[in-house]
Amino acid sequence: MNIRDIIKPIDYGFYFPAEWVQHEATWLSYPHNENSWPGKIQTIFPYYNEFIKQLAKDEKVHINVLNQDMQIKVEQDLHKIGADMSKIHFHLFETNDAWIRDHGPAFVINDKQDKAIVNWKYNAWGGKYPHDKDNLIPRHIAQYLNLKEFIADIVMEGGSVDFNGRGDVITTEACLLNENRNPELNKGEIEQYLHDYYGVNNILWLKDGVEGDDTDGHIDDLTRFVDEDTLITMVSEDRNTEDYNILNENLNLLKKTRLSNGKQPNIVEILMPQAVIYEEQKLPASYANFYIANKKVIIPTYKCKNDDKAIQIFEQIFKDREIIGIDSTDIVWGLGSFHCLSQQEPKIFSNFAE
Repeated sequence: MNIRDIIKPIDYGFYFPAEWVQHEATWLSYPHNENSWPGKIQTIFPYYNEFIKQLAKDEKVHINVLNQDMQIKVEQDLHKIGADMSKIHFHLFETNDAWIRDHGPAFVINDKQDKAIVNWKYNAWGGKYPHDKDNLIPRHIAQYLNLKEFIADIVMEGGSVDFNGRGDVITTEACLLNENRNPELNKGEIEQYLHDYYGVNNILWLKDGVEGDDTDGHIDDLTRFVDEDTLITMVSEDRNTEDYNILNENLNLLKKTRLSNGKQPNIVEILMPQAVIYEEQKLPASYANFYIANKKVIIPTYKCKNDDKAIQIFEQIFKDREIIGIDSTDIVWGLGSFHCLSQQEPKIFSNFAE
């Protein structure tokens, strides 16, 4: 059942939970678009498959594939590396690309242990790439899970927002206010959509995104919640880079923010990795593109001296989870990493139905 503007998720108490709450599963769209990793797509599969293997140790993994031939090949590759195939489920849901954080469903829950899906419009970051098949993925997943689907008639990407599950969301003006997303809406109107469909009441706005990010400033390369009151944020020591000024401006804004509970957030600074450059292009390599799974946190690493420092900080933050670093040097040639490539489905004990 589709619910349009008259009834919104907030009317049923729905909200987007924090990523660290218990997952029912992680959803993925298996990479296949060579245009996203030109000349290099074959190099990413060992690291992507390791990501799947680590996830499947502690939760179900749903993988969208193009066809049965792809499914058979992926099954064989995962079996070879010892992945728990009993937790891995395949779906013949065609996609244009692998970035399910943005083209996948937004799972919302309420205090009655109901779960539903918000289906936002997706336009591939302002019409930069083909996205007709990607835009159907939320509908496919809602039908597969028999979940109610709320249709939100504006463009919104999962990588552009991050939540603490207690009423706060952090995002960037560079992305959400970009004229290539929702030019007919002003800032206040977009904030109303965030309230109505994500169940938040406090929006923290940063400015610009990291250099090399083709999404126009996604928050999951910049600043992320790691608990209800704590944010990690990327910083740079290199004054000769664009990132230095961008990240410093965002840090100053963070220091002035207040959460919905009235507190100033705890801010943990993490140094950016050394620049990853391929074919003379600076890539958006960032430790903020981590993914919180049920029993571990997957951190992208980049074969540089700052990897160990970042992992040590995450170990101090997530004392109840194992910290796993997986090399993302090749993956980030696609201009994203593990958070961009995944979408969590929260665990509940009933589904929302009228």
